[in-house]
Amino acid sequence: MSACTWGRGLIFALLLGTVTGCGYHLTNSQSSGRLAASQKIWIPFFSNESISPTAQTVLRRAFYEEFHALRGLNPAGSLESADLAMKARIVSYSSRAVSYSALDQAREFSLSLNVELEITEKGRTLPLWKGQIQGSKQYPANTNLALQLNAEEQALDAAARIIAIKFISALEESY
Repeated sequence: MSACTWGRGLIFALLLGTVTGCGYHLTNSQSSGRLAASQKIWIPFFSNESISPTAQTVLRRAFYEEFHALRGLNPAGSLESADLAMKARIVSYSSRAVSYSALDQAREFSLSLNVELEITEKGRTLPLWKGQIQGSKQYPANTNLALQLNAEEQALDAAARIIAIKFISALEESY
């Protein structure tokens, strides 16, 4: 077999592999009938067993925003008018130093949030999905207390969005 024929065969195989794809695909609104853009979701305030008084508000806002941005779901005015209803419990919230300077002062913190979630569809008693999801985000330390608290609030918002995105993916991937 000549080098030219072998080269053509290799190029043909690569093109064939590129055209046919590998079978993997991104999840989107067409891949699952569970989350349709016409549906409305009810997300009540979460039960909060953590030390953060604002975590439930930040999480609730993140869920509404991510459901709308990623799947086009709109908030329901009440539980009765909702197609989907969530229940959640914030199990833990922690912030700890993860790196230190040469002077043994904290340089970076890690915020961790652990939430139990459940979602049910109107008219059904069994949940579509139930489980626990954890999200974390690192943020820089600062000697200025106002800047330190601002960085922690931004990390909480980022961790809440991570949890919301993980939840949407887990809901769509569960068959």
